[in-house]
Amino acid sequence: DAAPDRSPRPAPASVSRGRAMTLSFTVYGVAQPQGSAKAFIPKGWNRAVITSDNPKNKGWRQLVAEAASEAIRQMPAADREVTTDAVRLTVAFHLPRPKYLKGKSAPHVTRPDCDKLVRSIFDSLTKVVWRDDSQVVELVASKHYAAVDAVPGAVIRIEPVVTEAAERRLAFA
Repeated sequence: DAAPDRSPRPAPASVSRGRAMTLSFTVYGVAQPQGSAKAFIPKGWNRAVITSDNPKNKGWRQLVAEAASEAIRQMPAADREVTTDAVRLTVAFHLPRPKYLKGKSAPHVTRPDCDKLVRSIFDSLTKVVWRDDSQVVELVASKHYAAVDAVPGAVIRIEPVVTEAAERRLAFA
């Protein structure tokens, strides 16, 4: 009996075309919350140094950006640009399961907070998928314990929000 492979690896991405492009991908690894930034001015300096209170976040954000970039590379060349349109973000975080839960089902009601996990995703995808995270106008986020023997990670889906103006443009195209 071999132990399951728990190493982070790229997941297959899916790109679907309908009336607008949708990007879906999975990031393997332990999701990290966006911590608070702290600034201080060292003695003798005239500029502030900004630090994060979660040093693990940088690596997580890199994994998210790389997974998104790989998913974008699988898109048709004409659709690979950073979007400037309104988007819907759906993300499901699958966090490490504590040993005491074994095979039991339970909601994830402990830290990290869902909103801080989402903030990390927002920042990871800025300049990769969208120009600015203010373009996310709809959000569905959830956090769960990963299935027994499953690798923790996040399943991310980004899809355009079709407005009435966009509907009219599509109708005339």
